[in-house]
Amino acid sequence: MLRRLKYLQKIKATRMPTKQQSQTYGPVGQSIEENTAQIQNIIGKSDDFKYRELEIYYQKPINVFICYLDGLVNEEYITLHLIHPLLEDIPAKGAKNEADVLSMLKKRLFTSTNIREVHTIDESIDGILSGNTVIFLDGYDSALLISSQGFESRNVEQPDTESSVRGPREGFNEVLKVNTTLIRRKISNPNLVFKEMKLGKQSNTRIRIGYIEGIANPKIVAEVKERINRIDTDMILESGYIEQYIEDHPYSIFPTIANSEKPDKIAAKILEGRVAIFCDGTPFVLTVPHVFVETLQVTEDYYSRPYLVTLMRLFRVLALFLTVATPAIFVSVSTFHHEMVPSLLLLTMAAAEEKVPFPAFIEAMLMIIVFELLREAGVRMPRPVGSAISIVGALVIGEAAVTAGLVSAPMVIVVALTAITGFIVTALNDAIILSRFFLLFLAAAFGFYGVLMGTLVLLGHLCSLRSFGTPYLAPMASVRLSEWKDAIVRFPLWFLKSRPQSILWRKTQRQSFENKPHRPEEGEN
Repeated sequence: MLRRLKYLQKIKATRMPTKQQSQTYGPVGQSIEENTAQIQNIIGKSDDFKYRELEIYYQKPINVFICYLDGLVNEEYITLHLIHPLLEDIPAKGAKNEADVLSMLKKRLFTSTNIREVHTIDESIDGILSGNTVIFLDGYDSALLISSQGFESRNVEQPDTESSVRGPREGFNEVLKVNTTLIRRKISNPNLVFKEMKLGKQSNTRIRIGYIEGIANPKIVAEVKERINRIDTDMILESGYIEQYIEDHPYSIFPTIANSEKPDKIAAKILEGRVAIFCDGTPFVLTVPHVFVETLQVTEDYYSRPYLVTLMRLFRVLALFLTVATPAIFVSVSTFHHEMVPSLLLLTMAAAEEKVPFPAFIEAMLMIIVFELLREAGVRMPRPVGSAISIVGALVIGEAAVTAGLVSAPMVIVVALTAITGFIVTALNDAIILSRFFLLFLAAAFGFYGVLMGTLVLLGHLCSLRSFGTPYLAPMASVRLSEWKDAIVRFPLWFLKSRPQSILWRKTQRQSFENKPHRPEEGEN
């Protein structure tokens, strides 16, 4: 047995994906013909590859090769600030000798704020693919990489998935630099660190890991980097790809990694000690560790006074319970436990079910499936048409089904309540739908005993989950009473003196102990 275990470990180690290695094209040569031929051979087959050959003069003519990708750069900037100065023979002014021309171009001619020398063809290719311009000079073994990005992007707008009544209206867009800038605007801290990496052997997608040095747990930061480095795939097109590669429990229906489009929400999580993962090409930013109570909280909870916020959080807990368990409870009561229903209500339910040919379980399944189909159609259709389909379809189908005697009126009410409460806790949408069907099957087979068993199974599964070392049900399990002040009940902000210890694995203070408001004493101005 021990020999077999060692063999399996050896097989696993040999199959473990290693950090991807980029193809090496060699250093920049002094011959501009060789560099030009190599660049054109690598990416010159594409029609959006543009280049310009020039000639400048210092003691003798020097050939210049400028190349970039159309659509990723600002061509007006390249014309005015790169090509025009070169054609005016300015390079000869200020150069002490021929070997000093490249340095003079970099230091005295070009006005770009981001310009550096690169010494390999790989760096040149990466720069071109990122929207930069590369300039090669004949007789020099390095090239100039100049920032000239100018591609179109969506404006910073309010995200549709996370609307708010009070608070900032801005949301992330698909440009990585814009997203990290939005975080910089909210956290003016020199310890805020962004580490850039590339994923996808074919897509070469840029990602950035953001955290505050000194607050974030170094072990979590190291674990995030290690898991990302283990990703060995052809493409990363959205942050959801990364989430599925690095999550702790890939077979669980519950998400152990959070995502959001709101900069204020991500900034707050970073300030609590979490690590954010930004991916180029998507407005959704991941944060780890993630705990279950975060799904019951919204950013507005911290912009309003605590009393109504606490009540709303309790309503969200109630909504979570209703959307998961209401169909199962109704099927249990109507099938097995008639004695638990008041007599008058039982007579009403029996009269409604009298003409329905299907058992309650089949009714519930049909109505829930029809609702999910309507919801999916409403999401995928254009917005004006989609909302009309969802509302009109639900009304027409529900009324027609009751009139035709296919389902009862109480079942329509149950499914409507289930649907409405499901829209309140959208972060758990996948887990809610699957848990609803799971409890519904158990209710049809065993009644309330099945619902109870299914609930215990789900709770036990939740207790077993962890997110980057943090218990998923923290601070309820494991119990940390000091963090209950911001779990379901929300205490006043001045009461929340320390950051979550369950995330940082240590206790750190976030505000002064003297922040509690007080009335001025008599005679105080």
